[in-house]
Amino acid sequence: MLKSIFIPINRAGWPFIAIFFSLTVIMAYFSEPFGWLGVIMTTWCVYFFRDPERITPTRDGLIISPADGVVQMIEEAIPPMELEMGDKPLNKIAIFMNVFDVHVNRVPIGGKISKLAYRPGKFLNASLDKASEFNERQSIRLTLPNKMDIAFVQIAGLIARRIKCDIKEEQIVITGQRFGLIRFGSRVDIYLPKKISILVAIGQRSIAGETVIADLEIQEPARFGEVR
Repeated sequence: MLKSIFIPINRAGWPFIAIFFSLTVIMAYFSEPFGWLGVIMTTWCVYFFRDPERITPTRDGLIISPADGVVQMIEEAIPPMELEMGDKPLNKIAIFMNVFDVHVNRVPIGGKISKLAYRPGKFLNASLDKASEFNERQSIRLTLPNKMDIAFVQIAGLIARRIKCDIKEEQIVITGQRFGLIRFGSRVDIYLPKKISILVAIGQRSIAGETVIADLEIQEPARFGEVR
């Protein structure tokens, strides 16, 4: 029960929490109503940077969601050119995170980080299709033990102004490992070879480090969902 109440806070959030708290003290000194507003904003800041533990499925071949949020689109798209993965379309799964989602991102499957590429850009609404092309992004190419390459991309959003990526090229990573976050609303895209079965549907909510979004070991038709 205590774990459900006292959720760990990501260390990247403590400087912001300190700033919000300091402003709250100043606002409360001059005006009680503004002080309560500061309390609300500080509470939200603590909530935003929460970093709960996740139970990650460990079977070989499972690809896990890299982000909390809604599966916004599943379509064919060419991965970011800076990753040098060619110009053939792959299956892209876009997961949109709103300001109330956990924003800590996790590695979708174990392997080696073969390339990192940061590209500055605009800050369009991350829910727009063109955000993948024009927004600021951090692209990651991951080589699996079977030599297959996949990609996942952190994309800044309308009010997101900082992408944090803590992994390095040539680093060996494991499924569900934390690798970074995007501050204040954003999106993560993942690019998979077409032969991989996708196990989520558009509109479905995914949980980073837990939700299985694809499987290398099986073949099945695309899934569809409906509101019930």
